[in-house]
Amino acid sequence: MSQWKLAYETNCWGPMGGDAVGVTSATRLTYRTYADMARAIDDIAAAGFAGVEMFDGNLLDYQGQPAELRRLLEAAGVQLVASYSGCNFIFPDLLDEELARIDRVSAATAEAGGLYIVLGGGAQRAAGIREGDYALLGAALDKADAVARKHGITAHYHPHLSTIVETPEQVRKVFAHTSIGFCPDTAHLAAGGADVPALIAEFFDRITYVHMKGLQRNPFRFTPLDEGDLDTGAILRQLKVLKFEGWITTELDAWAEPLAAAKRTRQFFKDFETNASH
Repeated sequence: MSQWKLAYETNCWGPMGGDAVGVTSATRLTYRTYADMARAIDDIAAAGFAGVEMFDGNLLDYQGQPAELRRLLEAAGVQLVASYSGCNFIFPDLLDEELARIDRVSAATAEAGGLYIVLGGGAQRAAGIREGDYALLGAALDKADAVARKHGITAHYHPHLSTIVETPEQVRKVFAHTSIGFCPDTAHLAAGGADVPALIAEFFDRITYVHMKGLQRNPFRFTPLDEGDLDTGAILRQLKVLKFEGWITTELDAWAEPLAAAKRTRQFFKDFETNASH
């Protein structure tokens, strides 16, 4: 039997976008998948996963009516594991607005029975990175972590391409300024040049939640776990050695047949377990 629990993100059941009001009102700046969340949840359950993760914008659609989301989850036999939010977090004048959004998302996550909020970000300035940006990001992440804990959930930082935390050295820089948990995304870390198993081992004391997806380098795209250039098996073997026992969520930003991709990924985990037991 697997020592971890498996979830899947709802983000590839439709086009990805955001709340347009966020352009002029930062507290509304959320991610969103334009899709039927009930269908996504049912498909994820049908593929054999025990949990789901949702973008903050989709989750906030159920704010004030958490019973409806709980009904969808319970009918499918899955639980909400986490929500995902993007953050600038290096602009002091904007920080209170961003934290107000994190407060709402954390409350909605907790209302629906979720465990975690995942934070991806650290804005890239038009003029380039300032060294002090890592201290600003770290301090903001600590504040966001405190907001999440107020609602009984745990915050994790997710290094992400297009932010100021892409490379292993940048990961080390931000974690020198914050005590927040680490949600490694295997494809983003690999694309940023990391030896993913080694980086997971280096920061394992911060890791209670993991994101996985496949990576094809040329042409660049994210893939199901059974496709692409990333040795996901080596990453899973490292997690076994380290005795990781938490949730692993697979996500796939876009895919023409999301249910088929989810089934392929679930089979990948089954095949890994079978091979590991031999």
